[in-house]
Amino acid sequence: MKEKIHPELHEVTVHCQCGNEFKTRSTKKEMRVEVCSACHNFYTGKQRDVAITGRVEKFNKKYAKKEAAPAAEVAAEA
Repeated sequence: MKEKIHPELHEVTVHCQCGNEFKTRSTKKEMRVEVCSACHNFYTGKQRDVAITGRVEKFNKKYAKKEAAPAAEVAAEA
C-alpha cells in the first residue's frame, strides 16, 4: 500500500439525540447523530409515535383541503 494517502483515524465519541454515547473510530473528530441503535425502532422493537403522528396529521391536512375545495366550487356555481 502507498504511504501518506490514507486518512488518519481518530477515536471519537458519537453523541445521539436520545442521550446515548459510544466510542468508535472515524476520520472526523466529532460525530452527532439523530438515531442510533439504542433508539432506532428496528433494533428496539418499539414504534416511535411522534414521527408517525406528525406524518398522518400532515397527510390529512394536505388532502383535507383538496377534498373541501371541489365542494366549495360546486356550491359557488349553483
